[in-house]
Amino acid sequence: MKKILLVVLSLAMVLSLAACGSSSSSAPAPASSAAEASPAPEAPAAPEEAGRLAEIKAAGKIILGTSADYPPFEFHTEINGVDTIVGFDVSLAQKVADGLGVELEIVDMSFDNLLISLNKGDFDFVMASLSNTPERAKAVDFSTPYFHGAQVVVVRAADAEKYATKESLAGCQVAAQKGSIQEGVAGGIAGPENVVLLSKVGDEIAELKAGKVEAVFLDNMMAAGFAAAHDDLVMLDIGIEYESDGNVAAVKKGDTDLADYISSIFDGLTPDDINALMGEAQALAGIEE
Repeated sequence: MKKILLVVLSLAMVLSLAACGSSSSSAPAPASSAAEASPAPEAPAAPEEAGRLAEIKAAGKIILGTSADYPPFEFHTEINGVDTIVGFDVSLAQKVADGLGVELEIVDMSFDNLLISLNKGDFDFVMASLSNTPERAKAVDFSTPYFHGAQVVVVRAADAEKYATKESLAGCQVAAQKGSIQEGVAGGIAGPENVVLLSKVGDEIAELKAGKVEAVFLDNMMAAGFAAAHDDLVMLDIGIEYESDGNVAAVKKGDTDLADYISSIFDGLTPDDINALMGEAQALAGIEE
């Protein structure tokens, strides 16, 4: 199942990023002048004019807000004996920092408070497998999308046949992360009154394993991680139809120069770049290909 998922992801990346420019997977280098020949376009250097980018460069660091309980996008792991936040989103955020020539600092907090804290100025941008929605767009500005996933459920392996369709979950107690896209998706299928909202995805999985909910609604890559880590759980594609522009980074409303620069980093990545970074994140999260 994991190998099939990665192949599907590769195809999705080719389709969703076909119009994007390309660059190497290393830190973005300044764009070549028009007079110089270049085999492939590279992400542009950060502008020097005044604005958020100038403030960040002067500070010598860019601060990322995330909720590090969502492998393989952002999660904690031990590296050389040190608890470290890693993942696909973190790797992309590092490319943003490298392009600006600054350090990346990470603030970890509950998902439902991320955009509130962003607008309070607690960090410079947010990456947390975040989708662009009209409601969120009223409060913050977004980058271009960098990943397109699918909506699925995780259920107990013993119930795989019982809950194989959307209709089978109607009226059932299910779980979703508070403030997430899955909150609305789950409510539309099981009924809003039947959705248990929790701040941490790990708590949702615990409720499922304890038999307190029948399914957990997640992004397909996240669901694959939990299914790989727990033999008694499986990921199911129950045919959830959901239109999304994909995962994006968020910045404070009006920080358009920062949003544009982050977009230039994402747009400079090829499908192969994306697949390589996702593969590394999956390996760290224990998701087998």
